[in-house]
Amino acid sequence: MSRKDKLLTKAKNKSNNLPFREFETLLSQCGWTFDHQKGSHRIWYSPRRYRLSIQSKGGQANRYQVKQFLSQYDQGDTE
Repeated sequence: MSRKDKLLTKAKNKSNNLPFREFETLLSQCGWTFDHQKGSHRIWYSPRRYRLSIQSKGGQANRYQVKQFLSQYDQGDTE
């Protein structure tokens, strides 16, 4: 199982306990591109140009932002 697959499984099973750095690694490995940062918000774009604003909450990814990513991923928005 690849690192990407392991992170996807972790995101799907433990979306409220995913470290922020692992979430960013997952985004990158799925073909998403980091665009810019304004304050605490980091802006990422999918291969189909879906915009996702993410931020760390105590070192963890916000659950609703992980869910937004997974929704786009399930719709085939990857490289």
